[in-house]
Amino acid sequence: MPMRLLDMAQKPQKQSGARHRGGAAPGADASIAAVSQGRIGNWALAGGLTLLTLLVVFLDVRTGNDLRVVPLLVVVPALASVYCSLGQTIWVAVWITTVVVGFRAGADGTFWDFVFGIGFAVLACALGVAACAARIRHATEMARLRSAAVTLQRQILRPLPVVTDHVFAHGLYEPIEEDRFVGGDIYEVVESPYGTRVIIGDVQGKGLAAIGAGFAAIAAFREAAIRESTLTGVVQALEDAVVRHNEFSAQTGEAERFVTALVLGFDEGGRVEAVNCGHLPPRLLHDGRASDVTLHRTYVPIGLAGLSQEARTTESFDLPPGGTLLVVTDGVTEARDAAGAFYPLDERVAAWAGHGPRELLDALRADLGDFSGGVRRDDVAALALLRAPAAAADVIADDAVRGDHADTGGKARRVAATAV
Repeated sequence: MPMRLLDMAQKPQKQSGARHRGGAAPGADASIAAVSQGRIGNWALAGGLTLLTLLVVFLDVRTGNDLRVVPLLVVVPALASVYCSLGQTIWVAVWITTVVVGFRAGADGTFWDFVFGIGFAVLACALGVAACAARIRHATEMARLRSAAVTLQRQILRPLPVVTDHVFAHGLYEPIEEDRFVGGDIYEVVESPYGTRVIIGDVQGKGLAAIGAGFAAIAAFREAAIRESTLTGVVQALEDAVVRHNEFSAQTGEAERFVTALVLGFDEGGRVEAVNCGHLPPRLLHDGRASDVTLHRTYVPIGLAGLSQEARTTESFDLPPGGTLLVVTDGVTEARDAAGAFYPLDERVAAWAGHGPRELLDALRADLGDFSGGVRRDDVAALALLRAPAAAADVIADDAVRGDHADTGGKARRVAATAV
């Protein structure tokens, strides 16, 4: 049994890591391919074009030489360029050109009337095709930029789950791919000589600049979590890093940013230290019940300490064996349904209090999508942090069987062996 757990904890690492590093590629290819596809099906387009042509021909026959309606068909490729693929637009242009040429050939008029009529039809159809090609090229470039931003976000953040000597951390992270909505949600789990340090946060603002500020905060946390002996020292290092980043951003004309963050410290004693810098408080799930963790002090976000005379201090609370802490960003709590109502996180979590970390986040992901109708305006990040290695071993085995485990290797094997 121990060897089986060890094998399962070890084998999925490469698979899951590869899936995380390359996970953005299939989505990127899909989004890039989607922009070149038409919004109208081929059969619907052919049927609509046939009916339109018959209608215009009928009107042209009824009006006779007094008013020629068929030449007006040259505007159809321009309309098709907005909604159709390039292939569909070319097909529409060829069809319209053929119809117009056929009617011009049978109409009365001089040679030059024929030449100019045909020339105008060909030019209008060619411009429609060119406009479609330009639209698709621009949309493809934008899709690549959005996919690159999302890939950058995923590469900055650590693949989860992660197992340390103190916690088992499972995560949910769904970045948004619309360029104007790309956010800066961050999280990290670091094992240090002083315990396991965890951060979850949200960078103010949107766009690539927010990702840059998030990277500065993550890099500072990874270093300070190992170097600093106190949690307040870690937070101060984050403050200094964000301030330096803002100073550089001001020199380059970028707006200054701040980071709302919750920084946690786990040790062997069953107590959790916390410094809340303007972030949402955690929820505790234990013995089938869910409750808010009361943090009495909420400090200014990271990067704004200069605006407050109050020094940040730590608070502590108990995390009982088998208890799970759920921490989320505002992409969860500020999700809205069709009527504009906010997502009732506390109500939902109370119904999932008996779930393990993986099942909890799976339920949250599915329910959040159903509640918002798939419409999101912000990144979604959540961490489920479970204390007690014995419970973690079962989760490791379950995730390994499902092929969804990625951790720090040695710690996963040691926890699994200890549990058994």
